[in-house]
Parts: sequence; C-alpha cells; structure tokens
Amino acid sequence: MEFEGTVYRIMPVTKGTSARGEWQRQDVVFEMNDGSFTRKICVTFFNKPDDVARLREGATYQVSVNIESREYNGRWYTDIRAWRIQPRQQEAPAAAPMPDMPPLGEEPSYTATPAAEADDLPF
Repeated sequence: MEFEGTVYRIMPVTKGTSARGEWQRQDVVFEMNDGSFTRKICVTFFNKPDDVARLREGATYQVSVNIESREYNGRWYTDIRAWRIQPRQQEAPAAAPMPDMPPLGEEPSYTATPAAEADDLPF
C-alpha cells in the first residue's frame, strides 16, 4: 500500500537484541490529508536508520508500507512497516516550446517549392 504524507513527528529510536542479533526500530508519525480532515498514521521503520535520518518534519513523502495484523492472547495488534520512502515529486513546470517549433495548436505551412529549386539532383 502507498500513501502520501507529511512527517508530523519522528519518535526516538528503540534498540534491542534478539536470538537473530541486534535490531533497531523507529516510529514516524505521518499526517495524511484526504480532503475533509487530517489523519495521523504511525509507521515503523525496522532496521532502517539511514531512511529515517533523511526524513524532515514538515516534509512530504510517498510512503510504501506493508500492513499486517497478528493475534496475541486474544487481542489483535496491527503493524504498519515502511519498506520504501521517496520525497514527493514536485510538479514539473510546463515545458516551453522549442524555438524552431511552431506554437502548439498551429499547423506548419507547407508550400510547394519552385520546380527549379526542387530538381537540383543529377540523373
């Protein structure tokens, strides 16, 4: 799943050690505006300190996440884990027409060349 959101808050890093080795987790809260109101989404970055270091509060990003729920002791918990994040692409300015091209909407005029100029190739 993907969404576009603005970084609201970057939470502190949590570190630990498991049977597989050391791990690092950091949560980032994004604001997502869907027109009528703003929603906040907390996304987890697991072992991605370089990705979080590039984020800036107030900046807008395109975030790709995996959402997964799991049950533990009769209660359900949902994880939203980021797997890719990209800065929002600024809209490109309208392309200016090339100087040797006619303006858009105008058809170039094709006029016949005089016969003397058109037939200058040897047999």
